[in-house]
Amino acid sequence: MSLTSLRSLARRVVPTLLAAQAAFLPLQPASAAEHVAHPCRSFADCGSVIIAPVSQAPPDHGDCTSPEPVVCLIRSETPEEREVARNQRMQYHQLLEDMEREECAMRADGRSEEDIARTLVQMRNDAKDIVRAGMTPEQVAELEERNQKKYGNPLGPTADQLYLKYGSWGKVAEAATRSSAAVDHELGLEFRHCPCEVLQAA
Repeated sequence: MSLTSLRSLARRVVPTLLAAQAAFLPLQPASAAEHVAHPCRSFADCGSVIIAPVSQAPPDHGDCTSPEPVVCLIRSETPEEREVARNQRMQYHQLLEDMEREECAMRADGRSEEDIARTLVQMRNDAKDIVRAGMTPEQVAELEERNQKKYGNPLGPTADQLYLKYGSWGKVAEAATRSSAAVDHELGLEFRHCPCEVLQAA
């Protein structure tokens, strides 16, 4: 494939794949470090946190060393296009933060794990305007077609489909608020979970 063709593909696909990250990520084995609590010193330490500037490297069309296809596509973009991708990613993080706040409220009310999981999945699937921010109508159509073929639903997987995949409602809720660390770091971001008391005080 020529450099021109690859660049055209990247420009069309990167926003779509960033939005597709809103489809649920597979559960990963947690490392010991991930089990350590990271209490937020202030609300600014939670949610979408900028940890590095956007890479100013020129578009890289060579072999990609990352196993994550979205990371490879981001690297093929210009610095200006990466800035756009980062802004879109931060909007997605805001959605995850709102979902965690809702989860905290539901747990405080004594709601069941199934109720919580179903609510979070519905919030994620309903937030098309956030998840697909910056996408063209053609890109939205591509994403909806992909979801329709994979899940039978243009908005993404249903709660019941995810329960069959993960085997418990707790894991469905966990998957609903997960963000790809590889994609986040490529854009100089990190999504940090916060305690319920911090989320509810904001």
